[in-house]
Amino acid sequence: MIHSPSTDEVQQVKGQPTEAAAKKMSSTKNARIFIVDDEEHAIDAVAKCLTDAGYANLQATVNSTDAVNLIREHRPDLVLLDIMMPEVSGIDILQVMSLDPELQHVPVIVLSSTSDREVRHVCLELGVSDFVAKPIDPTELQPRVRNVLLNKLYCDQLALHSESLEEQVRRRTAELAASRQEVVHCLARAGEYRDDDTGHHVYRVGKYVGIIARELGFNEQRVELLELAAQLHDIGKIGIPDAILHRPGKLAPEEYEVMKSHCAIALDIIQPLPAKESNILRSHSRIGASLLHVPSSPLLMLAARIAQTHHERWDGTGYPLGLKGDDIPIEGRMTAVADVYDALSSKRPYKPAFPREQCFEILEDGRGTHFDPKVLDAFFARSQDIVQVQLDFMDR
Repeated sequence: MIHSPSTDEVQQVKGQPTEAAAKKMSSTKNARIFIVDDEEHAIDAVAKCLTDAGYANLQATVNSTDAVNLIREHRPDLVLLDIMMPEVSGIDILQVMSLDPELQHVPVIVLSSTSDREVRHVCLELGVSDFVAKPIDPTELQPRVRNVLLNKLYCDQLALHSESLEEQVRRRTAELAASRQEVVHCLARAGEYRDDDTGHHVYRVGKYVGIIARELGFNEQRVELLELAAQLHDIGKIGIPDAILHRPGKLAPEEYEVMKSHCAIALDIIQPLPAKESNILRSHSRIGASLLHVPSSPLLMLAARIAQTHHERWDGTGYPLGLKGDDIPIEGRMTAVADVYDALSSKRPYKPAFPREQCFEILEDGRGTHFDPKVLDAFFARSQDIVQVQLDFMDR
């Protein structure tokens, strides 16, 4: 099959630029070019050569001591630099530029009459793009300037494209994070809805855990993950029958007292229930953990640990695993304090909201038995923040 050359290919063979290449070269004519040379006539010769080639945005200096500041001020797209200059040499200027984050990516073409290999080697090590020998030959300078500027144009476009992609990734990541938060909150509310139709309980518990985590020195990324994961601490209630969660009729006085003591020591609320129902209620931690066990998701793995361990007690008498002390994951220990405090300070069908000071006293009574003392100290140290969350997210 005979191949018919395109117009672009014909132009390339004839040495003519393609249309696309011509557009790029045209765009370089507006490039900012800065000339540094201690001889006026040398600058004039370079400027004429560039002007004849269509470059109009030229700046120059014969004072090498001011060169770096002027380059920083004018932000050129290309520097044409003489090497042999009194006081401050071209090598000195290159060294400063190579160490300056604002200047180290500005391309430089060295203008020099020296053929010293060592000087050329130093220049290349300092990032010089090209060399042009003096006296200046327009047929050499013009294409070298054009090529360096085209390369810079390409690099700039690549950087802009990369920036655009990064911005798209940041925006999409933020959208996904927002969606994840909404999904987690909806799922948490689904688990809590039969106890608290506002969903504020799970949100407050998440905020309390975040406050405690910050006080304990967790980094902000981990804090945000903990806040979200802690909202799923009671997701296992989805698997608990209504008959267990809502005993019909008014509780007897002794049952009501047990209910209140549950808020103080956590989980004793299940003691007055028959053994079979008690075991079903206790199973919500296991159900929640199994629902959330997704190895590919750090968030859900964290939520699973919280769901399974937030009813463990510091002294080892909690459930479902009977873990003790530091064997209880720290996220479970933090959620235990947050969950009990919110239960104490909120109105429930079986009790009114307790006064704040009474809530703090009950938590303190659980120090070293129900709660990790270190976690409790972090909670009390940020009590003002805890109270602010209560005010911001009060139940209606």
